[in-house]
Amino acid sequence: MEDLQIIELYFARDEQAIKETDAKYGRLCFRVAYQILANNEDSEECVNDTYLGAWNKIPPARPDNFRAFLCKITRNLSLKKLEAAKAMKRVSNAVLSLSELEEILPDDRIAPGVEEEEIGRLVSAFLWQEKEEARNVFLRKYWYFDSISDIAARYSFSENKVKSMLFRTRNRLRKYLKKGGIEL
Repeated sequence: MEDLQIIELYFARDEQAIKETDAKYGRLCFRVAYQILANNEDSEECVNDTYLGAWNKIPPARPDNFRAFLCKITRNLSLKKLEAAKAMKRVSNAVLSLSELEEILPDDRIAPGVEEEEIGRLVSAFLWQEKEEARNVFLRKYWYFDSISDIAARYSFSENKVKSMLFRTRNRLRKYLKKGGIEL
């Protein structure tokens, strides 16, 4: 079923919308959650919560990119669940990935008055000026929380090359943000 048809089912408040969403995007949502949580049960729970989130947001929302809309909901729910797990001292790829970015991205405590949307726009603009290869590796690591070995396998790189690419991209991002008036 096409995305627009599924969205119309949500607008009609037809429960078939959830079944169609699961059939088309269930595996993708599970993968996004699992990459963050590394736990089957927690990931499955996030996927189910994603469907509830979509049900509650559509309507009034009418997403242009339904796939990205669902992935964003899944990612946010997974990160919230991870934060709770982190409080219980569990560690995963996501915690390690986010800690690498903490070195270059300011937060309210370090840079009060800097809006998250502004930082997001700058990071997005930076990534679009990067070579596709570097952009893809960066996104796999810091958006999808893939491990270094998974990224290396996906792009047929050595793990050292992936680490080096990420290190250089983070340094270029730091300089780019500094030019944009944002620094730690």
